[in-house]
Amino acid sequence: MTTETDEAIVRGMASGDRGALARAFDRYAATLTRYAWALVDDRQDVEEIVQDAFLTLWQRAATLELPADTMLPWLLVVCRNHAFNAGRKRTKHRADELPETLPAPEDHSEARERLRWVRDEIAALPELDRRICEMCLLDGRSYADAAAALGLSVGAVTQRVSRNRRRLRKVVMQDEH
Repeated sequence: MTTETDEAIVRGMASGDRGALARAFDRYAATLTRYAWALVDDRQDVEEIVQDAFLTLWQRAATLELPADTMLPWLLVVCRNHAFNAGRKRTKHRADELPETLPAPEDHSEARERLRWVRDEIAALPELDRRICEMCLLDGRSYADAAAALGLSVGAVTQRVSRNRRRLRKVVMQDEH
């Protein structure tokens, strides 16, 4: 059994294959959703950010090159940009100004470099918090699974995830300024 490569999926989207977009969504939506939750607290914002990231992928498929054979770093940067734009939009609407938008990354190396902070921040957490973030935010395990694996209560895991999301969100905002 061979698995379709991300490059083949992107080529399919570039030729108008909506099924390719569905396959990209099936492959990466859960990861982008977990990542978006680390950036925003509102379910509607998370859904919009993820949808906007896949719309951007669809629109950019014809010019997108994947030197690392995966679209995930590019999608994560796009997701982060949409989350940042959503935050700026709320702030600027209060001031009755139009929001600016951040461009999608032009190449994979830019995406990888711009996501460097995620790995650095998670690696800098105390060991228990790092393990919880890796399990729940990166690997997609449930809070109950993480709690059982680490010998903690679900409430303790929930509290630590929430605290680390706020920490990561603060770092995102500082990184952008």
